[in-house]
Amino acid sequence: MSDTCYYNNEPADSKYNDAPVTYMSAQSTPSATPNRSFSPAPRRSAQLGPSTLPRRPGLSPRTSSLSVGSLYGSTESLPATARVPNGSSLKHELGSSPTLDVPDPVEVLQSILGPLAGPEGADAVSDRPSALVEDIDFGELSLEDYVNVSTIGAPYLPEAPVVEDFEKEKDRFTDLHNSILACDEVLRSVETYLTSFQADLANVSTEIESLQNRSSELNNKLQNRRAVEKVLGPEVEAITIAPAVVRKITEGAVDESWVKALEELEKRSRAIDNKTKEGKDIKAAQDVRPFIEDVSNKAIERIRDYVVYQIKALRSPNINAQVIQHDSFLRFKEVFAFLAKRQPDLAENISQAYINTMRWYYFSHFTRYKSALDKLNIHAIDQNDTIAAESGTKRGGKGAPHDVFSIGRRLDVLRTSNDAAMPSFAAEENKGAHYLEAPFRAFNLALVDNACAEYSFLTEFFSKQPFQTTNRRFNEVFQPVFELGKALTKQLIENSLDALGILTCVRLNQHFAFELQRRKVPVAEGYINSTNMLLWPRFQLVIDSHCDSIRKATSALSGKPAGSALSLTSSPSAGQTTAPHPLTQRFANFLQSILALSSEAGDDEPVSNSVGRLRNDFEAFLAKLSKGISEARKRQRFLYNNYSLVCTIIAETEGKLADELKGFYLERREALDIE
Repeated sequence: MSDTCYYNNEPADSKYNDAPVTYMSAQSTPSATPNRSFSPAPRRSAQLGPSTLPRRPGLSPRTSSLSVGSLYGSTESLPATARVPNGSSLKHELGSSPTLDVPDPVEVLQSILGPLAGPEGADAVSDRPSALVEDIDFGELSLEDYVNVSTIGAPYLPEAPVVEDFEKEKDRFTDLHNSILACDEVLRSVETYLTSFQADLANVSTEIESLQNRSSELNNKLQNRRAVEKVLGPEVEAITIAPAVVRKITEGAVDESWVKALEELEKRSRAIDNKTKEGKDIKAAQDVRPFIEDVSNKAIERIRDYVVYQIKALRSPNINAQVIQHDSFLRFKEVFAFLAKRQPDLAENISQAYINTMRWYYFSHFTRYKSALDKLNIHAIDQNDTIAAESGTKRGGKGAPHDVFSIGRRLDVLRTSNDAAMPSFAAEENKGAHYLEAPFRAFNLALVDNACAEYSFLTEFFSKQPFQTTNRRFNEVFQPVFELGKALTKQLIENSLDALGILTCVRLNQHFAFELQRRKVPVAEGYINSTNMLLWPRFQLVIDSHCDSIRKATSALSGKPAGSALSLTSSPSAGQTTAPHPLTQRFANFLQSILALSSEAGDDEPVSNSVGRLRNDFEAFLAKLSKGISEARKRQRFLYNNYSLVCTIIAETEGKLADELKGFYLERREALDIE
């Protein structure tokens, strides 16, 4: 953009004259005066130096009409205080009136135009403006004020090309101006938004502070409530009952959850009772007590119905009582204890109903079982099977051979690990022959198993009752069965001379006694003792029968040759033989069987006395039999052979009694002088 300026709307190149002019630089800074309109065009500097002064054509700088003298001679634009009276020269005034407070015009001009170039700096002015503005109207202003006014408030006089450029760019400037206005609007909107946001932020801050205060207040209340709950919680919990518990007790099925609900009810009831005993008169507990009583009565009613129903189920045909006892009674034993505590009379009546039902149950089942065992074919051993009878081997039952003096495999009944009783149907269908210990073992094994199970049930189900009451109820249940067992034992042994079978029953009975002790069922000891009272006397009677038979055989030896006492041989020379007598074989086998069954016998048993009597009678028989041999050496040989046979047969027996007898017969044999 050119440095040429316009003034009074006249082009600068219209003419040249010597009038003073004012140059305005294109790089002048825009004034901050508010009343001056903003222009997007760059401002020009208001200072003009010598280098920027335009030159007239054909004139050198030294001939310029813009001189200090001409400026001093002009008074149009100076202020009134700076003007001098007519007829005085500026030089004279400057020289004669130094006391006036007027700035030096040269300094003012230099402050406006910059340092004035001298003759030595004339070459620094490269060119002059192409046009000058004539007739500058200073008005009433001084040059300095005029310059200031021109810089601040004078209209900008662009050159013609600038105007054209401005006209061309007017739309763009207008759009720019509108954009600036729009930006102002946006900024005002943003300012409004920020102001509103600041206000909202202040409100939020106030609300946060309020919430903090509220939170602190709530926290204090929470701490207080927790402190109160810590004290009152257990008290309230101890006397309140959940609706689900009440609903389960009154309407739910009797199962594990029902038992838990009943325990919860009992716990609340116990807590209220304890508080009453402690003297704590809590109104809430008094209010809850009637409700708890009502729920407890409903629970008692349901327990009664449940137990009665299960007792009726025991009378159903082909029912297993132990299954009902385990699944229906023992699983819910707490409910009956609750009933017994709340209603003892009702519990006693229900208990008696159970006792009567189980007595009928066991008696009916064992009666049928005894009937099945009665169908077993039992070997019949009578007077014809005594030790000194004519024949010790016969056919019993349905012709099955048996040896009444040898224990053989009959000892297996004591050694077997099979504790299962013979089923009823097996006993009814069994066509084989058995000894009397088979039905005895089957019946008593079943009795002991059921007695132990029942006693265990009674002690566990009626755990709140005294020990004597449990024993009495057990005896009420099993007394008919005990009588049935004793009747079976008596039936088996009363007409039998099977000493080995009876002694085996004694050992079995002792085994049952040990089993009852192991299972801690002392109440059945009465039955064991009564069974022993049946077996031992009968064993003694059978031994007496054998002793009598030996004595009769000894008496029959008078006046007869040896060997003819049992009519075992008809040879006349048999009396002179030294071979063991057949009775010795029977006696040794019989003695070995008794000793095998008495390996663990004590000194207090009747077996020792019975064996002693049997041995004495046999010694008497051998002594009298040997007297029938005339030759002493043969007599000793005969006795030696008989004693050797006895020693050989009983050699493998064990026990205290066996050791005594083995020692006795060894001494008898060694006492004979046999080379």
